[in-house]
Amino acid sequence: MRRVSTDMPNNDMQYYLRRQEEARSNITSKIAGNKRILELRDDPLAASHAVRYESYLARLDRFEKNALYAKDHYNEVDGYLRQTNDIMQRVRELTVQGATGTYTPDDLKFMAVEMNELLKEMVSLANTVGSDGKQLFAGDKAFTEPFRVVQGTVAGGDASPEQTDMVVRVEYRGAGSARRAEISEQSYTDLDIGGGEAFWAEKMQVFSTTDATDYRAGATGAFYVDGHEIPVNQGDTLHAIVAKINDSPAPVKAYVDPETRGLALEGTNAHLIRLEDRQGSTTLQDLGVIAANNDPAAPNWSPSARVSGGSVFDMVIRVRDALLRGDQEFVGSQGIGGMDQAMGNIQSRLALNGSRQERVGMTWERLNQEIPNVTSALARESALDFATAATDLGMIDFAHKAALQTAAKILPTTLLDFLR
Repeated sequence: MRRVSTDMPNNDMQYYLRRQEEARSNITSKIAGNKRILELRDDPLAASHAVRYESYLARLDRFEKNALYAKDHYNEVDGYLRQTNDIMQRVRELTVQGATGTYTPDDLKFMAVEMNELLKEMVSLANTVGSDGKQLFAGDKAFTEPFRVVQGTVAGGDASPEQTDMVVRVEYRGAGSARRAEISEQSYTDLDIGGGEAFWAEKMQVFSTTDATDYRAGATGAFYVDGHEIPVNQGDTLHAIVAKINDSPAPVKAYVDPETRGLALEGTNAHLIRLEDRQGSTTLQDLGVIAANNDPAAPNWSPSARVSGGSVFDMVIRVRDALLRGDQEFVGSQGIGGMDQAMGNIQSRLALNGSRQERVGMTWERLNQEIPNVTSALARESALDFATAATDLGMIDFAHKAALQTAAKILPTTLLDFLR
């Protein structure tokens, strides 16, 4: 038989009142946060789905920002490459005029002076800093000016002020186009076109004069060709290394030079070939291709290696010097040919940048369609139905007030009631 003590009705009433207050507080918190699920026990299955949706939505937001950044970056690169192409068009016009044979030596020198100023402007475009404060054409060395101008007096010029500050050469100090952005799940886009790609004119050739007939790799190591790692095993011969280079995705063809019996490399497109031994490995140094300083940021060829293939700036410098010398035959043959090669490469890089723009633009549009869909799915799982919540809150509030009124009648709290 259950014993009913004096405090039992009071304790029971307080217990159920606190439960109602807790339910009222819970639904008020849900309304304030617009969330149907505050704790996993509210709906375990929906909570697990909501966590997955939130994680995926966060990744989509990151992809959307990356795609938007890539779009803006490509737009900047496109503008500067088009300006460079326009300048090259003017340089080619001067080259054609200088090759006609109808101008005096003084006229040719005036053309050379104009070409020198156009060359400076092209270098300025190549050293452009983007809106994010990074060099557009320096690759992964984004805070290093990619091209350095060396000025002086060239053969054929005179002592006039406009001919004493001629560009003697332009040195590339940037690195490869290594920056990438993830614009979709496990899908990346290359952000940069390095200066060694955008402002190159000829396919490079590198010939080692070191006879490597009896070469054997002394230890396991690796080297890099245009940023692609080529593994080397102990005992590898020159032919094995050639095969590994050709099997890699690097835009370089390798073979054994029949004359020197050394390693020969040739670019499959116009770009600066970048070579580097991995730390602790000396394969390319042993083959006589690169120097011991192993600096990947600039041409580091071995002094004994034969290297050919120049940049856009080299092409302009050659024609300008020929105009100063009055060598119209060179201007009309190699000069025009070099200009055509330079413009062809710039236009191909413009096309590459345009294709990346198109891809990123379509990805960005897809993400902007997918994000609302995922947001809607997340809302179905975790968002609160305000109409239902307001009704429940009203019912709980009404029941709570009724319980308080009933408790006030059943459990009087005056001193006289306790004394009776």
